[in-house]
Amino acid sequence: MHFLDQAKIYLKSGAGGPGAVSFRREKFIEYGGPDGGDGGKGGDVILRAVPGLNTLIDFRYTQHFKAKRGGHGMGKNRTGKGADDLIIDVPIGTQVFDEEREELLADLTKAGEEIVLLEGGMGGRGNASYKSSTNRAPRQHQPGIPAQEMWVWLRLKLLADVGLVGLPNAGKSTLLNQVTNARAKVGDYAFTTLVPKLGVVRHKGREFVLADIPGLIEGAAEGAGIGDRFLGHIERCRVLIHLVDISGEDPAAAMTTVDAELAAYAEELADKPRIVALNKVDLADAELAEGFAAELRAAGADKVFAISGATGAGVEELLDAALSYLPERTATEGNQSAAEADPDIAVDEDGEDEQREWSPLD
Repeated sequence: MHFLDQAKIYLKSGAGGPGAVSFRREKFIEYGGPDGGDGGKGGDVILRAVPGLNTLIDFRYTQHFKAKRGGHGMGKNRTGKGADDLIIDVPIGTQVFDEEREELLADLTKAGEEIVLLEGGMGGRGNASYKSSTNRAPRQHQPGIPAQEMWVWLRLKLLADVGLVGLPNAGKSTLLNQVTNARAKVGDYAFTTLVPKLGVVRHKGREFVLADIPGLIEGAAEGAGIGDRFLGHIERCRVLIHLVDISGEDPAAAMTTVDAELAAYAEELADKPRIVALNKVDLADAELAEGFAAELRAAGADKVFAISGATGAGVEELLDAALSYLPERTATEGNQSAAEADPDIAVDEDGEDEQREWSPLD
């Protein structure tokens, strides 16, 4: 399944049905009279968050959504049929913005949460409702309330408890594969991961969702590399795991570079709890690993975990630290089906979906 985290769609509610103009023509009823019924209500447009979805790719191919109009009134005081509501299923974590992407209309963060974006028009009155003591044979009626329409932007922020950040090729995908059943692509070159990946970690009888975010480089806030577009997916995380490659030229500088890009994107990301992990320690001896860990602590890390995503060394202690930041039952445990349903989200070969620009909204 291809990954798409933003989409623009057109919505239109159903118009109300017109009222009827009708008069009774029944045998043995002396004067008859008006009996035109009211029109039916048009359908509402409702967005509903459902588990099992983690991409907006469906909205790339279907972009126009129109609810049906209400039925027209009929004689014998028959009211027109009300139209069914149009319910559009979206992934949990979807935000809805207006066409200018300036106003947040809805933020659907729970399974089953709904928002009525457009209300269907009320049905028009039939001529029977206009009958009075002075107007015994009214011929007026109402046409029904017109439909509402609008363009909206959908933006998906994946729900995860823990987020993985770091420079490209820091070993984030390898660690994700080590601790979850995800099948993230791993390669010995930068930007192997082009879109966020999700996996469910099961550790010491507990579960939480782990998100792997594409690597950041210096200048990502200005669009360098993949840019900072996907950082929105970790805004909901309770804690970040910052992976630093021990085989890099300057691990301490690598850590400060990523920290600077997080702060440039949003102050709240820079203030999130952070766990620093020195990765790929299987490529160095213990003395060298301790030396780099000391440099990271001097650069601002409270504690440094020496791990190897490839061999699993030190990963248990890292997961213990991550669990300490999470409640006994995490908020996303009810939404894990989204991560398990498609743990390996593919990317278009031409990269079209991933390169569309998105203006900062926060």
